[in-house]
Amino acid sequence: MKNLFLTIVFTLTTFLSFAQDNGITITVTVDNLTSDKGIAAFALHTKDTFMKGDGVLSVDSTIKEGKVTVKFENVKPGEYAIIGLHDANENGRMDYRENGMPLEGFGTSNNVMSFGPPQYEDSKFVVENKDLEFNIRF
Repeated sequence: MKNLFLTIVFTLTTFLSFAQDNGITITVTVDNLTSDKGIAAFALHTKDTFMKGDGVLSVDSTIKEGKVTVKFENVKPGEYAIIGLHDANENGRMDYRENGMPLEGFGTSNNVMSFGPPQYEDSKFVVENKDLEFNIRF
């Protein structure tokens, strides 16, 4: 009987822990894509991953009428930045001209556009205890 009781308690605890939302939702909208070709890909980065590879979370979406909305779900509190790319030819990377200028549209959280690659300090934001929404310009 004791084992049955412990099994039921353990099972209920497990179900309840999975049912709880474990983090914040970040919604990202881009409404100025130049075409519906390809995909819009986004990555959520920490300072350690920014411009160095894969982010801590990534999402992508097809584009409709030059617009896309994606969500990062269950984001833990902390400091992050978002990088987005219009991967028009779906090759999984940014394409560049011979002079080093990007061929595909991109943007970051906080919409700071400068000459040169994006900087984490310009793009960072803090996740605390409420959902966030960003409109990123490409």
